[in-house]
Amino acid sequence: MRRRLVISYLLLMVLVLIALETPLAITLASRETERVRADRLADATRFASLAGPALRGGGSGPLEAELRSYEELYAFGAAVVDRDRDTVVASVNWQPATGTTTALDIALSGQQTSAPGSVWPWTAGAVVVAVPINDGGEVLGAVVIVTPADPIRRTVTAWWLLLALAGMLTVLACVLTAFGLAGWVLRPVTELDAVTHEIAEGDRGARVQHRLGPPELRRLAASFNHMADVVSDVMDRQRAFVAHASHQLRNPLTALRLRVEELGPSLTDPEGRSEHRLALEETDRLALVLDALLTLARAEREENERITVDAAAVAASRVAAWAPLARHRSVALRLATAGAPAYARTVPTAVDQALDALIDNAVKFSGAGGAVTVTVSRRDDGVALEVRDTGPGMTESQLGQATERFWRAPDAQNVDGAGLGLTIAAVLVDASDGRLTMRPGEPRGLVAGLWFPAPEPDAAAEPADDEPCADLRPTPAR
Repeated sequence: MRRRLVISYLLLMVLVLIALETPLAITLASRETERVRADRLADATRFASLAGPALRGGGSGPLEAELRSYEELYAFGAAVVDRDRDTVVASVNWQPATGTTTALDIALSGQQTSAPGSVWPWTAGAVVVAVPINDGGEVLGAVVIVTPADPIRRTVTAWWLLLALAGMLTVLACVLTAFGLAGWVLRPVTELDAVTHEIAEGDRGARVQHRLGPPELRRLAASFNHMADVVSDVMDRQRAFVAHASHQLRNPLTALRLRVEELGPSLTDPEGRSEHRLALEETDRLALVLDALLTLARAEREENERITVDAAAVAASRVAAWAPLARHRSVALRLATAGAPAYARTVPTAVDQALDALIDNAVKFSGAGGAVTVTVSRRDDGVALEVRDTGPGMTESQLGQATERFWRAPDAQNVDGAGLGLTIAAVLVDASDGRLTMRPGEPRGLVAGLWFPAPEPDAAAEPADDEPCADLRPTPAR
C-alpha cells in the first residue's frame, strides 16, 4: 500500500511538472530566438538605409566596408540584392541558407521577414532575416542576413537541462516527502497488523499506539484497543467462571459423595444397594467432568510460556503409567522409540496430557485382545508421536468433530468419559504451535498423531523437568 501511495503522489507530481515546465521550455526557446531575430532585423534595417544610395547610383559605396566589418565582428554573412535578385554586394563568406529564397520573396514584396519562428535543440538550419530597401515607396531590393542557429540551440539546450535538473530534484523531494507521508499515514495500519498477529499468537496484552497517524486512523486504533480490551475481559471472565464453577462444585460434590457412602451400610435391600452404587458412579462421573473443565481452563490460560521436554522420556513414562490398566483390559500396550532423546518445545504438560488422552482412548476402545502402539520419532524439524490402536476407529465426519467440547461418538455414549480429553489435547498442542491429526488405521483402528516443534540447539541442552504424574488421566473425547 505504501508503494501505491508513493506511485500516485509521484505520478501527480510528474504531471504537474510536465504541465508547468513544458510551456516554460517553449517560452525560453521562443524568447532566445526572438532576441537574436530582433538583433538581426535591426542590423538589416541599418544596412537597408545604407543600401538605398548604392542601388540608385549603381555603386556599393560604404556598404561593402560595413558588411565586411560586420562579418568580422559577428562571424556571419549578409548580402544586398536588387529587385532582380542579383547580388549587389555581399560579405566575404556569404552563403545563402535554406529559406533564403522564400525570405527574399517576402522582402521584395515590401515586408520584412524572419524564419524560423523558434529554434529547437533538435532542429538544423539557420535564422534568415530579410528587410526590403525602400526609396519613396518603391522597393529597390532587399538585405538578407543568415545567422547560424547553433548558439541559440546551445542556449536553449542549457536552459532545458536546467529545467530538467530542477524537475528531477523536485521529483526526488516529492518521493522523499511521499515516503514520509505514506509512512505517517500507514504507521497505525502497520502497527495494527502487527498487533493483530501478536494477539492471534496468544499475546492478549498487545495494544496499538493510538496517537500516531491521521485522526481517522487514530480513532480506528483506539476502537481496536477498546475491542481487544473487551474481548480479553470477556475471555478472562469466561475462563474464570469455568475454573471457579468447577472448583466450587467440587466441594458440594465431595460432601454429597461422602453422605452417599455413609448410607451404604444402612442399605440391606439388594435393589437399594444397586441404586446406591449407581449414585456413587454418577458422582464419580461428575467429578471427572469437573476435573476436565479445570484442566481445560488451565490449558487455555497458557499463553507464551515454552519449555523443552524429552518427548521420548515422557512417552515412556506415560506408557508405563497406563500399562496396568492395559493389562487389566487385556490390551497389549507397546512403545517404539529410537532410544535417543527427542526434544520438543511445548507449553508445560502438553506432551504428557495429550498422550494421556490418546492412550486412554486407544486402550478403552481397542477391547480385549487389542493392541496399542506409541511411536516417537523425529520428523519435519520436530518430534512426532503416534498412538495407533486396533479399535473400531471413526468415520470421516466423526474425525472432524472429535475435538469439539463434550462431543462423543454415537456408539460411545455409554462409555466412561466426559468428551473433553481430545479438546484439552488440541488446545495444548495448538498453544505449543504443534499439530494434532487423526486418521483411520489399516486395516482398522485409529492413528492419532502429535507433532511438536524442535527447540533451538542451545535450548535442547537443558530440558525441563516435565515428568507427568502417573494418575493424570484426562477424560476421553470419543
